[in-house]
Amino acid sequence: MKKTYEQRTDLEKCQSQWHKLQGLHSREEWSAAIVRAATAAEIAANYAIRVEFERQSQLSVLFVDSTLVWANGLAGKIDRLLAPLTHGTKRAKAVAQLKNLASTINSTRNAIVHRGEFRDEDEATEAIGKTRRFIEGLVRLYEPSFKLRSRKGMRASW
Repeated sequence: MKKTYEQRTDLEKCQSQWHKLQGLHSREEWSAAIVRAATAAEIAANYAIRVEFERQSQLSVLFVDSTLVWANGLAGKIDRLLAPLTHGTKRAKAVAQLKNLASTINSTRNAIVHRGEFRDEDEATEAIGKTRRFIEGLVRLYEPSFKLRSRKGMRASW
């Protein structure tokens, strides 16, 4: 029996979003594909933050979930939670480098969602490529073999 979305782990949810964005991209729904990519990036950030909280504390899942909501978006999760959680660790430098990608992803998503802007194929392909680099770069800090999978029959250029 297939898991419901709510039953999936953060990494499974991230992959589901990635699967969905590939279909949107193939149907030339460029802006929607970018929003799904940004959602996948935020879920990847959730994963990293949860791992850091588990390693460093005994805080309840309920509390960690509430901090993820409080952080409000990809930029907030990186700036308010992940960067401070990784400060002074071997992952701090990589997180700092990924912060620039996160900022670009967040800005592009916000332009679509909050200002109603549209993106074309080249812009979508570029944004999705940056998002892949962010997600895989972040998750590999915790799961070194992680790789986003392409849909069967899809030949993505990112």
